[in-house]
Amino acid sequence: MSTVVDSAHEAYFEDDSEPTKKRNRNVGENPLAAWLHERDVFILEILACGCYGCPFPAEFHCEDCLGTELYCQSCTVQRHYENPLHMIKHWKDAYFHDVTLKSLGLRIQLGHPTRERCYNPTPCQDFVVLHMNGVHEVSLDFCGCETAQSLTTQLLRIRWFPATYWQTLTRLTHNRGVVAVKGRYDTLLRMTREWRHSTMLKCFGRGHDPAGTGATEQGSCAVLCPACPHPGKNLLEDWESAPPETRWLYALFLAIDANFHQMDPGLNDGWAYFVEEQQYKMFLADKSTCASHDAVNLAETKNSRGLAATGAGTVDCSRHNFKRPCGVGDLQKGEKYVNMDYIFFSTMRHAGDVAVLNVSYDIACQWSKHLWQRMGQYPSTIHLRHHNNKTVTFLVPKFHLPAHIELCQITYSHNLLKGMGRTDGEAPERGWANINPVATSTREMGPGSRRDTLDDHFGDFNWKKITNMGVSLSRKLKAAYPERDQHMRDFEDFNNALQHERPEQVAEWTLAVERWESDSSQENPFASTGKPPTQAAVRLNLSQQEAENLKRGMDDSLHEEVSRSVLISSGMEIEDQQCRLARDLELLGAHPTDLQRTKLQERGNILRRKIEQWCNVQLLYMPIVARLRASDISTSRTHSTEEKAHEIELQLPSKICGQSTDTLHQCDATLYQYEWELRRAQAYDALDELRRHLRLRTHLYKFKDAYIRGQRANTRASAIIDKVESNISIAAARYRRAWTALENLSPALSHTTWKVEFPKLENVDIRGMSQGKPGQSSGNRTLSWIWKVRGIAGDASEGETVLNESLRIEWCKSRARAKRWVEEVQLLREEMRRVAAYLSWHAAWWDRKQTVAQGSSLQRLKA
Repeated sequence: MSTVVDSAHEAYFEDDSEPTKKRNRNVGENPLAAWLHERDVFILEILACGCYGCPFPAEFHCEDCLGTELYCQSCTVQRHYENPLHMIKHWKDAYFHDVTLKSLGLRIQLGHPTRERCYNPTPCQDFVVLHMNGVHEVSLDFCGCETAQSLTTQLLRIRWFPATYWQTLTRLTHNRGVVAVKGRYDTLLRMTREWRHSTMLKCFGRGHDPAGTGATEQGSCAVLCPACPHPGKNLLEDWESAPPETRWLYALFLAIDANFHQMDPGLNDGWAYFVEEQQYKMFLADKSTCASHDAVNLAETKNSRGLAATGAGTVDCSRHNFKRPCGVGDLQKGEKYVNMDYIFFSTMRHAGDVAVLNVSYDIACQWSKHLWQRMGQYPSTIHLRHHNNKTVTFLVPKFHLPAHIELCQITYSHNLLKGMGRTDGEAPERGWANINPVATSTREMGPGSRRDTLDDHFGDFNWKKITNMGVSLSRKLKAAYPERDQHMRDFEDFNNALQHERPEQVAEWTLAVERWESDSSQENPFASTGKPPTQAAVRLNLSQQEAENLKRGMDDSLHEEVSRSVLISSGMEIEDQQCRLARDLELLGAHPTDLQRTKLQERGNILRRKIEQWCNVQLLYMPIVARLRASDISTSRTHSTEEKAHEIELQLPSKICGQSTDTLHQCDATLYQYEWELRRAQAYDALDELRRHLRLRTHLYKFKDAYIRGQRANTRASAIIDKVESNISIAAARYRRAWTALENLSPALSHTTWKVEFPKLENVDIRGMSQGKPGQSSGNRTLSWIWKVRGIAGDASEGETVLNESLRIEWCKSRARAKRWVEEVQLLREEMRRVAAYLSWHAAWWDRKQTVAQGSSLQRLKA
């Protein structure tokens, strides 16, 4: 396949580096040695001070001006007409005192140029300014001329509007604790909110609207994602008539999530990211009926009692991690459907006429059920218009998907569905990482202050994403090109090989996956049709076969109570008991108690008697064992050591088959077949047990991180996790025993494809569903095969059935990986075009605002 890479991408990978030249050594190699020669000069200049050319004593120093010189009182005042909020020190009585420029005679004149006095000033002696470097008492003269502006306007003209924290200001003003600073914290907070709100309205052109700020629409003060589709702003003129095979390029990707780290009226009033509060409160009603996920089960917890809000729900741009306008709302008791429904439908009012929606939510499998029926019960003002004419796809984020059942994993996967590119749906989680540090400040705020503060942080977060959009999209595109080419080559090689061997099956798979991509109600080609057998089911099947033989008078049992199948199954049970006893002895420790040693000794004695009874019956069915045991006894006598119960070799058919290929030293082929079937079932049971404990371990770690606090609780939680880790090791060892037995039995039974069904278990394979191999990032994470192994059909052609199904699923996944990377490149190129188009539209929007504002100003002047 030819590789298509743009010139920018090729230049990106060019290596223009030159050989490193040996650096010339100079005095800068040891800067401290060079500085020592100038040390005396440094000290003299630090000590130097004085008011040059002035006869008055130099006793005043400004901590904010450049330099360390001292000046006289008159010169200090003259130097600070342009900087009236500097901190001044007065050298007196052998140390520096704090003084104010007010006490030195500085007066600040408003309404006139600097150093120009007003002929009719309005003095204000007790005026306090909260500046970034402290709290200042200043002498202020307002302009009293006939053309003077209002007092508030005069203050705003010199940009006096505070935006810092009170404790910091008081410490900067007086840090010795001997001077009490009058408390103005409440005033500062109120002014901070006013300044933040005014700045937001200014940035979104509300000051240019002749109708004033009261005409501001909900969501109009949110920083929009320029890469998302905005009809009329950054989409092509004919985007609505795009053919079905390319409509996915104009899809809006949304991600829904909630965060429970977040804990007076607001000024923003739904104009930015939070929904309008009064309408939201009137809307809230029913409680969710889903009982399958923690997201909807956090209601009525002790941590939520007495709180007005236990967290926040949000709808984000899934591909670029932008907070959506009117896409954030408070949660009261858990992640209830009614909250998330309102937030979702509120932000969709700002989506325009986008025809394709991809909605990601960690409980989308439950939340999407009856969504449109629930919408019919809500007020018409929040209904999603023409939803029947839209293509809406629900997905589960990639990191959350492994916690769902298998059906969800193949139905709601970003990796398998057409048009998703390499979107992962985890954008809200990255956004919460940015906003969670603010929670400690906002949790004790009033509701309005909290919403306004978070709105401001969301806006800043969105703006930072815009400023980095060019770099981000370029980096992603350059990384996507080689990934696309590699996955396309891998799929073509795989597909060509299968086309040569199985052309009809490949054609069937192609039709099946294309039908499913166009209509999700069709049979899912990624689904497995097999069902793994359990060890108990195999034992039942073998017992039923023996019962049928007895009815026909075909009794080949050599013992009246123990048949061939019972012999093998009981031997495998004894083998499991040996492994458990060996593990308990290993964990006993260096200084066990007498009681512990007694219990283990009793278990060993009981196990030894069971083995002796089983061996006596074994000799009837496997006479060859007598010779093998005689050899083992002679070896043990040579070493003069007593063989322990858990070390006794049972000599099962798989062991004998693995030791010798001589037909004279083989046992009954029926025993081989019985153990083969039981070992396969044992392997499946071990894998089920291994997966169950891995899921439990993941849950325990998350629960411990989220809810466990304190040394005692953490110690108990760690002990439970250690127990689960032990169970994981036991399950892995059990699978490996079964795998070794199958490997020994396969030549005698001519089974050659069994390793497709049961791969070898390495330590790196024993990991959770959301864990990749060491060094793998989240975007390139691969799933361990233990989560992909499937069941088989129980007919004579079971090997071919297993192989055919495994190849079909792997072919579909390989095709999906290649398609997603091709889509990712196309999406990134389209998003880069949309960003440029949106910014051009926004520049023209500001030009129109300027024209409107100029016309409004002329009308006011005429009036």
